Amino acid sequence: KATMKSLRFLSAEAFVSNAEFARKNLGSVAHNLFPLLFKASYLLEQREVIHDLVENWPLVDLNVGKLLGTTVDYQEDLSHRTCSVCLKSCLTGLRDYVLNHPSPCAKRLKVVDLTGIKDVEVQFCQCKKTMGRWARTELLSKLCLELLVRLQQAQCKPHTSEISIDVLIDLFVTERNYELVVQALLQKCYCPLKICCVAFRADNLALQKFFYIIKLTEPSLLRKLEVVHNVRLEMEHLEILFNSIHFPLLMSLTLPARTFNVQRLTAANELMLSTIGEKMGEMTQLTELSLAFSILTGRIQKLLSPLKTPLKMLDVSNCSLNHADMAYLANSFHSNHLEVLDLSGHNIPELYPSTFFKLLSHSSPVLRSLILEDCNIQDTHVNMLIVGLSPCQKLQEFKFLGNPLSSQALKHLFTFLCGLPVLKNVEFPVPMDCYPIGITYPIDDASLCRFDHQKYENIAEELNLILLQANREDVKASTPLFGSYDAAVQETNDELGAYLIKSFKETLEKFTASLSKLS
Repeated sequence: KATMKSLRFLSAEAFVSNAEFARKNLGSVAHNLFPLLFKASYLLEQREVIHDLVENWPLVDLNVGKLLGTTVDYQEDLSHRTCSVCLKSCLTGLRDYVLNHPSPCAKRLKVVDLTGIKDVEVQFCQCKKTMGRWARTELLSKLCLELLVRLQQAQCKPHTSEISIDVLIDLFVTERNYELVVQALLQKCYCPLKICCVAFRADNLALQKFFYIIKLTEPSLLRKLEVVHNVRLEMEHLEILFNSIHFPLLMSLTLPARTFNVQRLTAANELMLSTIGEKMGEMTQLTELSLAFSILTGRIQKLLSPLKTPLKMLDVSNCSLNHADMAYLANSFHSNHLEVLDLSGHNIPELYPSTFFKLLSHSSPVLRSLILEDCNIQDTHVNMLIVGLSPCQKLQEFKFLGNPLSSQALKHLFTFLCGLPVLKNVEFPVPMDCYPIGITYPIDDASLCRFDHQKYENIAEELNLILLQANREDVKASTPLFGSYDAAVQETNDELGAYLIKSFKETLEKFTASLSKLS
């Protein structure tokens, strides 16, 4: 549905729609109208106008997320439009702001904030080309280095070097852009645009490189750290990281798969686990923790009990938790504050049903997102699940892919879900009756797509009809077979794919070499 625009916004659109006219007359525009013109230009994808607005920005700060978010004049939130044309114009405008003005006295801009930009799956901009977090990292680094070259060649006005603008950004570094970002961070003190890393994501990066670059990001200011997929960070490396670097403001920590493996714990490793727990306890702002695909059987308490701040987000999917772990979670002070909880990959109904429901009961007043994928939830458990979910009146998202549920059980569950007032997103499994008889769960990747697609479409239609009849068109129900959309993975999947092929080739070569030796 169309969002109402104020007369001011309609006037701003009319002004910027003629790019040539707008650019000629920017000098006579009142300073307090620049934010309004920025959003109007962004909506209409007027690249030249965006560039010139930023190049002549008259205010102390330029917060892109706020400027594009809900405003009085136009309530539609455009901060999820990571339009490549618009963002490139914005960043090159920032470079030219530094280069082209006659007097540093006229320059007021001190802070540019790029952290409020949201990467989403569907883009509504006309160009349909996105500039994701990785590409924003690359472009900003290039522009900083370009500025330094221009400064050295004296191609810019005197006093340019006196300008100092903090650019707040969420950096995303892989092997492919590593050298570029390192150079930009090393030269930061000489560059008028100062890269200020608020969040850092590392993927497909050698451990040595990760340790080097993380020190350059000013970890004392870091609020979010994601070390994912192809960074081979294990427990001993994590202990070194936490012993050598302090993260006093860190609020969110994501660690790669297999960081912890308690199956091979020695007495020394037990001590290491305790040290890591204590170090995390020193991070007094830490409220989000993702430990997916580590083996943590019986050790959750050791890791989480030193934390002084209750967790709001916890991902312990596929962590082989036992009854003691679940009992600790249910009775810990974290349970009353959990807004996002992922317990995927645990056989909840068989191993610890009552303890899980105790945890759910404690978190129900605040729980916004619950993920229970591959948890062996069957038809016989649906009534119990409904009882457990009933108090979760703030639930916005419920994902339960990979559970052996029939179409009948799903209809029963959907009828209940209609009553959760703020629910927005449901990810449900392909009904069991769409698969060949005798299919075993969890379903392997090879068999995942071997179901009756027509039958699935008919059932999905019936489930959506249940939502429709309850006036819940606001709820999106889907079955993403290979998991939810991940903007960061999507943006770098070519590089990650090439890395996986290379790893597979190296493994095959080693295997062949071993066979040759045997023969």
